[in-house]
Amino acid sequence: MQAETAVAARPVAVTRARRPKVDRRPPAALGADRFVNRELSWIAFNRRVLSEASKPHHPLLERVNFLSISGANLDEFYMVRVAALMGQISAGVNRRSPDGRTPAETLVAVNDAAAQLMAEQQACWRQLRAELAAADVHVIDPGDLTAGEHDWLSDHFSSEIFPMLTPLAIDPAHPFPFIANLGFALVMSLRPRTGTARSLHALIPIPSVLPRFIRLPGSPLRYVMIEDVIRTFVDRIYNNCELLGHGTFRIIRDSDLELQEEAEDLVRSFQTLLRKRRRGNVVRLKINARMPSDLRETVLQELRVDPANVVEADGIIGVAALAEIVRCGRDDLRFESFEPRFPERIRSTGDDCFAAIRKKDLIVHHPYESFDVVVQFLRQAARDPKVLAIKQTLYRTPREDSPVVDALIEAAEAGKSVTALVELKARFNEEANIKLSRDMERAGVHVVYGFMGLKTHAKASLVVRQEPNGPISYVHFGTGNYHPATAKIYTDLSLFTCDPVIGRDAGALFNLLTGYAEPETWQAITVAPAHLRGTLLDLIAQEVAHARAGRPASIWIKANAVVDLEMIDALYAAGQAGVAIELVVRGVCCLRPGVPGLSENIRVKSIVGRFLEHARIYCFGGGRKMPSRRAKVFIASADLMPRNLDRRCETMVPILNPTVHQQVLDQIMVANLNDRMQSWEMLGDGTYRPMHGDDKSEDNPSLSGRGKALRTGAPRSVPLGKSAN
Repeated sequence: MQAETAVAARPVAVTRARRPKVDRRPPAALGADRFVNRELSWIAFNRRVLSEASKPHHPLLERVNFLSISGANLDEFYMVRVAALMGQISAGVNRRSPDGRTPAETLVAVNDAAAQLMAEQQACWRQLRAELAAADVHVIDPGDLTAGEHDWLSDHFSSEIFPMLTPLAIDPAHPFPFIANLGFALVMSLRPRTGTARSLHALIPIPSVLPRFIRLPGSPLRYVMIEDVIRTFVDRIYNNCELLGHGTFRIIRDSDLELQEEAEDLVRSFQTLLRKRRRGNVVRLKINARMPSDLRETVLQELRVDPANVVEADGIIGVAALAEIVRCGRDDLRFESFEPRFPERIRSTGDDCFAAIRKKDLIVHHPYESFDVVVQFLRQAARDPKVLAIKQTLYRTPREDSPVVDALIEAAEAGKSVTALVELKARFNEEANIKLSRDMERAGVHVVYGFMGLKTHAKASLVVRQEPNGPISYVHFGTGNYHPATAKIYTDLSLFTCDPVIGRDAGALFNLLTGYAEPETWQAITVAPAHLRGTLLDLIAQEVAHARAGRPASIWIKANAVVDLEMIDALYAAGQAGVAIELVVRGVCCLRPGVPGLSENIRVKSIVGRFLEHARIYCFGGGRKMPSRRAKVFIASADLMPRNLDRRCETMVPILNPTVHQQVLDQIMVANLNDRMQSWEMLGDGTYRPMHGDDKSEDNPSLSGRGKALRTGAPRSVPLGKSAN
């Protein structure tokens, strides 16, 4: 079945190897200084995202999009990470973080850094707003409306906006209403035109179903913000009052979910928790800087918000809403679109995925190569009468119209044995996963929800097909989710194989997920939380042994986060022993590179650009200079974080086929390490500096599945330098 032999000895030798003794104790003088604060590292990452909004070589609306993304990221950061910090403080926790800060000290540092970031966001918006106007995309103030626009907006307000609004008085007879998470409201001070001269306060919550930016008719594109529209026509609501002052505010609430281990019905428990999420504690209150002091005091008092958790915005509140402007239809101000390549080897087999995989393992590099191959693999399995069973993990899925779920339903309705492991604990995807689970159950799919105490984060598909010589397992392992939309903007890897050893392990993985039936041994893949941490430490220790024996020793890792303390100390020790370590870490990195006496042999870079770097790749030189065809290369669903190694079910899969091995190591990893145009170098103090260079971007989708097209020199669908990693 496999046309080529394995690259190196089976990884069973890795997972069961005796670990060489390594002194992982860090230099005592450094202590906690050897770690970067996790929360501050995240803010540094979001600052790199925001920096993309200032790059003139990006199309204008894409720069607005980066600004919007930085705003959405910051919202989620406060909903989850900062909420957890505040919970620790409320509980009286004074335990210091690895970098030596108490929760209270961390919160102060985080709020200071976030305030600076938000000031940069506002300055960025002011610049972009001016550039948009120059490009005939205008976000205007009410005073800039023409007479015709004012008349149109008046009618639009009466017919489309007014019916959606519920004005609320604020007085002892009218308690302050509940404002949901990310709720946005206009607060006003009003004075009746007749009768008492006493002013009153009123609130108008702005429904989330209303657009934040109202498009005015005609050309060029002109928008006015919803809060300005309501304020302009507030006399339609309070026609007997004079508007004395006004302001807007936006609430961020604690949105993490805690599931009790003893919950009997997982779905019902999550439905209850989701209702509670909307009523979580306020962790951040954003108000516009021009809000009158009396209104400010009223809002703070009624919401019972600590003044330390209030931030003033001198500009737009809710930067994430700028995504609406991005979708204005001006494609000339967006990235040039490209058509992802579909593997030619599958086309050459008459679109038979199974025949293509039987010829040789296949790696697909999203988004340069189409996610449609994953969908086609499952659709073909659903319709193939020789397919006996399909097993699938689902972590994040679309809320509607998931082609992966549709294929599973089709297979079940065709009488096949179909099992879906749905992770209900996928943050902010819980409701969609509950709905899809119900849909699949109605069609006859056997739906399970994994482990109570663990998230199932592994991305795997298993198709068992009857062949002339007996059943064969066709397997897909991915680094990303089974989500067609994110597959267009996340860089991820999909491995297809029918290697019998990996197939047996994939079957054992699903038996573990559905029935807690752990195999005696894993022959190829490594699974967290049972073995992944130990296997990675073994692999690091083996490189140390090579270095001490005078052989070349290298570790290359591409991940989204490096946080785990034991792994960081192991990498420090390896670097001190002479192992050359190259880390490509998109987001949070708590390791300090290039510190004398600690990490001179470790380099860290972050790649931020058009696509979200999401693939996890782990490479170990094995005593040879990298890149080497004998190196141990793995793809994984896990980052170097305690949650991935200890509290999630994850997989790390070896790349055994020589061609695929070369594609992952020599093409993708080398391209990432060589890139300078979209890369940031991490310094020992935890800050980053851009790695600008004269060379072109090193974007390099894998060439897997090209077959004859590659040998004949057919052009690639994504030229180097056209799309930024």
